[in-house]
Amino acid sequence: MTATAAPARRAHPSPVRKRAARVTRTGFVAALPFLAPALAAYAVFVVGPMVESIRLSFFEWSGFQGAPQEFVGIRNYVRIFTQDPVFWTAFSNTLVWVVLSLFIPLGLGLVMALALNRPLFGRNAFRSIFYIPGVLAPIAIANMWRWMYNPNYGVGQTLADLLNAPWLGEIQWLGDKNLALYSIFAAFVWQIAGTNMVLFLAGLQGVTPEHIEAAKLDGANAWQVFRNVTWPALRPTTVVVLVLTIINSIKVFDLIVGMTGGGPAQQTQVLALWSFQQSFGNHEYGMGNAIATVLLVVTLVIVVPYMVWTARQEKNS
Repeated sequence: MTATAAPARRAHPSPVRKRAARVTRTGFVAALPFLAPALAAYAVFVVGPMVESIRLSFFEWSGFQGAPQEFVGIRNYVRIFTQDPVFWTAFSNTLVWVVLSLFIPLGLGLVMALALNRPLFGRNAFRSIFYIPGVLAPIAIANMWRWMYNPNYGVGQTLADLLNAPWLGEIQWLGDKNLALYSIFAAFVWQIAGTNMVLFLAGLQGVTPEHIEAAKLDGANAWQVFRNVTWPALRPTTVVVLVLTIINSIKVFDLIVGMTGGGPAQQTQVLALWSFQQSFGNHEYGMGNAIATVLLVVTLVIVVPYMVWTARQEKNS
């Protein structure tokens, strides 16, 4: 008798092969030739300088052509964490700026979008007016607000004369170390709230009117309609607005340069400005790039977990 051969076991594809097949099915490989120019530009102008900045953070270099680059390891990081008091001021100011940005310009943009999404006389004009600051150069906005805060002929002095309140004219909006940072932040809110409004308005166009009418017929009030119908539909837009707001708040630079230059007494310093001043003002490129690397890490720590969490929430919903 001849033995019957056992049927061959079907080999299960490895996880790597599964991922490769999934990528192929999604059409990424087919789209790669079209994405190649953009990916190449991104690698040259974004990834390349980023890697070079991280590399320079381990060196001591004055920035002058021909000057030697001396490898110092983590000494630059030790210096900024232990010997640079301005760094911690800039670090705390950056965190304060981010936290305030998560509530004030984002919430204000949402409120303006909800108000101007209703039938309202002249709403297109209001939309344009509120959006104009978003297209102005930040340095121009800084000059405008610095003029407004001027203690001699600014808005405060004008209000003091109109209201017969001399104390309004005595406030040093940009000269008081306890007020300066928040005075600059007011200009930041004026600049970015209109852009957030436009993004939320775009998201509101995806809210189905039938769902809103059905909720109202079921007896839902305005708050319940917003919480159960409008807000869930705005979730993808909120992710975009939140990430853009965080990134804009972390890299704030022009407004502070134009209004205070980091003063008074370095009390309005932020990480982006202090990195610039260390590199180009003090010719400490190693220190400057170490601060820039810390800023990059802070950005990734804040943005990436939120984006991952949001992607999981959308996948489970």
